[in-house]
Amino acid sequence: MATSLPGIPHADAKRPDDERCSVDFRNVDPRQRLIVALDVSTAAAARKIVAAVGDSALTYKVGMQLYTAEGPQVVRDLVASGRRVFLDLKYHDIPNTVGAAVNEAAKLGVSMLTVHAGGSAKMLRASVEAAKVQAELIVLAVTVLTSMDGNDLETIGMHGTVAESVVRLAKIALTNGCQGIVTSAREASRVRAELGNEFALVTPGVRPAGSTAGDQKRVVTPAEAIAAGASHIVVGRPITEAADPATQARAILAQISG
Repeated sequence: MATSLPGIPHADAKRPDDERCSVDFRNVDPRQRLIVALDVSTAAAARKIVAAVGDSALTYKVGMQLYTAEGPQVVRDLVASGRRVFLDLKYHDIPNTVGAAVNEAAKLGVSMLTVHAGGSAKMLRASVEAAKVQAELIVLAVTVLTSMDGNDLETIGMHGTVAESVVRLAKIALTNGCQGIVTSAREASRVRAELGNEFALVTPGVRPAGSTAGDQKRVVTPAEAIAAGASHIVVGRPITEAADPATQARAILAQISG
């Protein structure tokens, strides 16, 4: 039996039987659709957030900041406590290197991880193949970062609108076996219209009404993200910096359930 992370009660939530393909997310426990971003620098800070949120969320994002500071042990501890981990390291390197990294991430027991869609078809296929050691692991391809707009894309030589770039990269990712993509909800409805519903669509840059946008340029509310076709939303500071994180998380759950 999994043990609890010190200071955090164990979460006995079951995983969906198959979150890779044709899941009707409208009928899924909304707590499985809310991902809380642990954008902090210490395991102690992460533990405090998870304990404060309690059973109002089941999945936590570990990104570059926390992973660089604390290493894989923070992931192991979250998994051992019964939480699902979205490892958001956005792997982007040669196929061999990324495949090896994904293999190690899979061994940690993460539920979702990210690679860059622009890393080549070979890199994407290597990622998907390496992930097979963990049957339920979802490989998500990052399309266009929510901090970028059309001018940013032009600067790096990507022509066309943000939406066109997102759809193009999403097609590449899905064609090469990725089980989902990461994109702003502003492009989600177009992606769903053109590519269907048979994949996970994770949207960062989600802020409840009245929250500041921070360094995100393409932000939406939780309800807007779900209406646009998101299967999961990522929320950080509006929950983690709230006076009562559990209450804020429940308020967001109400928005995405309604």
